Amino acid sequence: MAVRTPGVGLPGRPRLLAPTFAVVAVLLLLGGIGVSLYTDLLWFQDVGFSEVFSTVLRTRLLLFVGFGLLMAITVGANVTVAYRVRPPFRPMSLEQQNLERYRVAVEPFLVPVLLLGSSLFGLFAGLSAASRWQTYLLWRNRTSFGQVDPQFHRDVSYYAMTYPFQRFVLGFLLTAVVLSLLAAAATHYLFGGVRLQTAGDKVSPGARAHLSVLVGLVLLLKAVAYYLDRFGLVFSTRGRVQGASFTDINAVLPAKNVLIGVAVICALLAFANIVVRNILLPGGAVALLVVTAVVFGGIYPAYTQQFRVKPNEIEREAKFIGRNIDATRKAYSIDDVVTTPYSATGTANAGLRTESGTVENARLLDPNVVSPTFVALQRQRGYFTFSPDLDVDRYDFGDGSGLRDYVVGARELNLAGLAGDQKNWINEHLIYTHGNGIVAAPANDVSKGEPQFVVKDLPVTGPAGFRLTEPRIYFGEGTTDYSVVATKQEETDGPVGGSDAPTYNYTGTGGVELSNPLRKVAYALKFREKNLLLSNQVDDSSKLQYIREPRERVQKVAPFLELDDDPYPAVVGGKILWIVDGYTTSAGYPYAERTTLGQAVRDSQTRGPQLPAEEVNYIRNSVKATVDAFSGKVTLYTFDDQDPVLKTWDKAFGGLLQPKSAIPKELAQHFRYPEDLFKVQRQLLSKYHIENPREFFQGDDYWQIPGDPGDTTETPATPAAGTTGVTGPGLLNAEGQAADQPPYYVVQQFPGTGTPSFNLTTTFVSRNGPNLTAVASVSGDPGADYGKIRLLELPRNRNVAGPRQVAALFNSAGEVRGDLLPLAQRGSTVIPGNLLTLPVGNNLLYVLPIYVKAAGNDSFPTLQLVLGAFGQDRVASAPTFAETLDELFGRTRTTPRATPSPGASASPTAPGDGLQPLADAVTRAFEESQAALARNDFAAYGAAQGRLQQALQALADASGTPAATSPSAAPSPAASGR
Repeated sequence: MAVRTPGVGLPGRPRLLAPTFAVVAVLLLLGGIGVSLYTDLLWFQDVGFSEVFSTVLRTRLLLFVGFGLLMAITVGANVTVAYRVRPPFRPMSLEQQNLERYRVAVEPFLVPVLLLGSSLFGLFAGLSAASRWQTYLLWRNRTSFGQVDPQFHRDVSYYAMTYPFQRFVLGFLLTAVVLSLLAAAATHYLFGGVRLQTAGDKVSPGARAHLSVLVGLVLLLKAVAYYLDRFGLVFSTRGRVQGASFTDINAVLPAKNVLIGVAVICALLAFANIVVRNILLPGGAVALLVVTAVVFGGIYPAYTQQFRVKPNEIEREAKFIGRNIDATRKAYSIDDVVTTPYSATGTANAGLRTESGTVENARLLDPNVVSPTFVALQRQRGYFTFSPDLDVDRYDFGDGSGLRDYVVGARELNLAGLAGDQKNWINEHLIYTHGNGIVAAPANDVSKGEPQFVVKDLPVTGPAGFRLTEPRIYFGEGTTDYSVVATKQEETDGPVGGSDAPTYNYTGTGGVELSNPLRKVAYALKFREKNLLLSNQVDDSSKLQYIREPRERVQKVAPFLELDDDPYPAVVGGKILWIVDGYTTSAGYPYAERTTLGQAVRDSQTRGPQLPAEEVNYIRNSVKATVDAFSGKVTLYTFDDQDPVLKTWDKAFGGLLQPKSAIPKELAQHFRYPEDLFKVQRQLLSKYHIENPREFFQGDDYWQIPGDPGDTTETPATPAAGTTGVTGPGLLNAEGQAADQPPYYVVQQFPGTGTPSFNLTTTFVSRNGPNLTAVASVSGDPGADYGKIRLLELPRNRNVAGPRQVAALFNSAGEVRGDLLPLAQRGSTVIPGNLLTLPVGNNLLYVLPIYVKAAGNDSFPTLQLVLGAFGQDRVASAPTFAETLDELFGRTRTTPRATPSPGASASPTAPGDGLQPLADAVTRAFEESQAALARNDFAAYGAAQGRLQQALQALADASGTPAATSPSAAPSPAASGR
C-alpha cells in the first residue's frame, strides 16, 4: 500500500483565500452602496424630491468619472511615454545592475501594474472631485449679483461662484502634472533613462525632452496660479481687516504680475531644454522663479508693511478699511440699520404700566426653563414629552386679547419613557409611533407660579378661534428612530376621548411603502433588522417612516442650505407644521469680514444641533421650509427672491422651490426672524455699527455681547446639604465667566415704531466694561417692516447699567435678598429666567423671573418671584409682575405676599413687610462680613459671620422655613462696588 505524503495532491486552498476575501469584500462594499442608493431613491421619491437625488448623483458621477479618468489617463500616459522612450542599451554600472533585478520583476506585469496604479490615482482624484459637486453646480449655474468689487471691478458672482471652481481645477491640474512628473521620473530611472551614477550623459534625450515638457507645464500652471492669486487678494487677512490692504495692492499685486512673467519665461526655458539639451536650463528656471518669489513675493511686501504702512497705518489703511466696512454691512444685511440716540433718562410714573404695549407683554415664561413644568402638567403619559427647549410664537385667537406671544410645545413621542418590559421591537416601532397635540401658554400670564395653558390637554382644546383637525405628530424633533405604520398592529394614540388607551391606524401619505419583498430586504439590510422582513404584522400596504426630525428632513432635500438650529411648531390650516429657517451662505464676498457660524451662534442656551463651524462672509435667510407633522411633507418656500445664491441653486435643481407668492397668509403670520441669523448679525454689529474708517481703526467704540447673568454653569447646579441653593454670593452671575446672553423674542412697541410687534431683541455692552451701549431689535412680523433692525444707542458720557450690572444690583439690594433667601430653602434650587431689557418711558425696564424647583424627581420649576428695575435707581421684587410694577412705578406693597402654589415646587411663602427688617439685617451682616474679608480683618469677619447666621435663623423662624447657612464668603458684586 502506497504511503501518501501529507499535502501532496491537495488543492492550494490558502492561495485562493486572498482573492476570495477580496471578491467578497468588493461585493459587500458594492452591495452596501447599492442598498444605500436604492433606499435613498425610495425616500426621495416618497417626499417628492427625486430631482435632488438624481441631480446630486448625476453631478457626483460626472465629476468622479471625468476627473478620475483625466487623472488616470494623464499619469498612465506619461508612464507609458517614459517606458517607450527608454534607451535600448544602458551602460553597465553597479547602479544599473541593481536596477536590473527590479526591471526583470516588473516588466512581465507592466500592463497590470500600470492599469492598477493609474486606476488608484484616478479613484482618489475622482472621489475628491465628486466631493466638490456644490462648487461645480454653483459655477455651472452662476447668477450675477449686480455688484462689482472696488479693486478689479468684477461681479461678486465671480468671487462667490467662479473663482472657487477655477482654483479647484487649477489645483487638480497641478496635482496631475506633478504626479505625472514624479511617476515619469521614477519610470525613467528604473529603465535607464535617468542614470545618476553612470559616467557620461546622466539623462537620455527622450527622458530629457519628456521631463522638460512636464516641468514647463508645471511652471505654466504656476503662472496661472499667480494670475488667480491677484483676485484672491480681496480675501487677504494681512491688514487690519479682511480684504486687500495697502500692502496687498501696492506690493503684493505688482509682485504677482512680475511673477506671472517670470513663470512664463521659466516655462519657455524649460521647453527650450528639449532642443538645447542642457540640464541647467530647467534647473536655472526653477531657481529663478524661487528667488523671484522670495524677493518680490516675500521680502518686498514685508518691507512695505513694516516701513511704509506701520508708521502711518491709519492713513494707509483708511481706504481699504472703508471697503471692508461697506462690503461687510452689505454681505450680512446690516447696511440699513436704523440707529437712534436714546438718552435713558426717563423717570418712573404710574402711567408707564400701560405704555406702548411693551410692559403688559413682558415675557415671564422662559422657554428654556419651563419645559419640565409643561411635562409635569401636560405630558399625559410617560411615552409623551416636550422638547427641553420650548419655542415662542404668537397668535391672535380673536378673543379680544390681540396679538400675544405664547410659549408653545409639541407633545412628542418619547420612547425612553417606556418601562423596561415594554421595550421590544413591536412596541418601539409598530405601536408607539407618534406624539399627539400641541400646548400653548401666554408668555406673560402666570397664576400661582404656573403657566396658564390656553391650548392644552387631549383631545386638544383651545380658544374659540383655535382650530386643530389633525393633532398627531409622526415627524418631530424627538422622533429620531424609524416607525412602521399602517400595519396590522394598531398604534397607541394616547389618552384621547376618555379612553385610557385608544388606538389608531395611520391614514396619511408619509413613509416609504414596503410594497414588495425587494424593499423589505433593502430596509432590513439598511437598519440591520430582520423583523422588517419576517414580521407578519408588516404587509404590502405598510409604510416605513424614517429621517423624521424636521431639521434633518429639510437638510436631506436641500443640502445646499444651512439650517437654523431651532425648528418650531405652528398650527396652520388645522395642522401642525414645523417651520425651519434656511440660510444661503458664501465665503466669497470680496472684502467682507468672515465669521465662523458655529462660534457666532453659541450662547448660554446653546444645546443640540447648531450651524457648522465653517467660515462665511455672506448670509441670507432665503428659504422658509415647512414639515407637516402628520405626513412629513416638506415644502420649501422662496423667502428672499433677490438672493443670487438662491437663484443659482434653484436653476441647478430645476423648480425645487415654491415662489414667495405661494406662501399661505396664515403660515406667513407665524414666520419669525430667525435667531441664528440675528446672532451672526449682532456679532458683526458689535464692530460694524461704526462706518467711519478712522474710528473703526481706533476701536474705542467696539461693543460686545454681554455675558448671561443667569449662566451659572461654573457653579454646582444642586446646592450642598445645608446650603441656601443660591449660587455664589448672590443669585446671579454678575462677575464670573459666562456665555453670551441669548437674544429673546417678545411682543413690544420698540421706540420708533407705531404699534407692538413680535421682535427679537438683544443688548450690547462696552468692549472694555459692563455698561450698556445699545439695544437692538428686529421685527418678525410679516410686511414691509420684517427684518428691519433698529438700534438704540445709549449715551457715552455716563454709565447705563448693562445686564450684569443689573444682576449685581439685584444681588446687593436688601429687599431682593430678603425675598430670595426664604425661597432657597434646603434642597430647593433657585433658577433665574431670562433677563429682559425693555426700552420704556425713555428709560430701561429690566425684568427677571425667578423660578424655584423643590427637591425630588417629581418637582418642577414654578415662578415664585419677579425682579424688576427701572433705570438704576429703582429696584423691586414681588411674587407677581403686577406687584413688582407697583413698587417700581410709585406704589408700595399694601397686601401680604401671595402664597405660591403648593403643587410641584413646594416653595415657601415670600416674606411680607413684617419680615423686611429681618431681611435687612441679613443683608447688613453679609455686607459687613464681606468688607471685613476685603481688608483681611478675620476677627471682624468671624463676628460678622456669627451675626449673619443669627439673622438667617431669625428670618427662617419668622417665615416658617428651615434655617439656611450663610452665603458664600467670596466677594460679591455689591461689595466690590459695581
